Amino acid sequence: MSQMQKLNSQQLQIEVSRLNEELQMREQLIQQLSQELFRLVKGNTSIVPTSTVPERYQSQMQSLKEQLNEVEVQVDFYQQQIYERDAEIYNLRHSVQELTDRSQMLEQVVQELPEVYRQKFSERLAEVLEKVESLQKENRQLHAELQSVSYRLAVRNRRANGLDLPAFGTSQSNSSVEMPTFGNA
Repeated sequence: MSQMQKLNSQQLQIEVSRLNEELQMREQLIQQLSQELFRLVKGNTSIVPTSTVPERYQSQMQSLKEQLNEVEVQVDFYQQQIYERDAEIYNLRHSVQELTDRSQMLEQVVQELPEVYRQKFSERLAEVLEKVESLQKENRQLHAELQSVSYRLAVRNRRANGLDLPAFGTSQSNSSVEMPTFGNA
C-alpha cells in the first residue's frame, strides 16, 4: 500500500517538475516579449503627430501599433497562463504535502497494527482463558458432586438389596462369614 503511495508521490513530483520547467519556459518567453515590447516602445519615442509624418511611415507606425497590441495581448495571455500555472503548482504542492502526511500516518498505523492485534488478541485470549478456567472449575465441582451422589446412591442401593459388605470385627474372629453369591449371573 505504501509503495502505491510512493508511486503517486513520485508521479506528483514528476508533474511538479514538468510544470516548473514549463513555467520557466513561459517566463523566458515573457521576458523576451517584454524586451521586444520595450524595444518597440523605446524605438517609437520620437513619434511625431501623424500630420507631419509622411504616409509611408504612417503605415509602418500603424503596423507597429498593431504588433504592439498583439504583443500586449500575448503578454496578458501568458501572464494569465502563469497565474493559472502558479495556482495549479500551489495546489499540487499542497496535495503532495497532504498525501505525504497521510502516507506517513498510514505507515505509522501499519507499523503499529501488529502490536495492536497482539494486544487485542491477548485481551480476548485472557477472557477466553478465564472462561475456560471457570468452566473447568465448575466441571470439577459437578464431577465431585456426581461422584458423591453416585457413591451415596450406590450405598443406598446396596443396603436396600442386601448387598452390603460384611463388617469384619475383632470379636468375630472365628465366626464364618457368608459371602453373597450372584447366582447364575
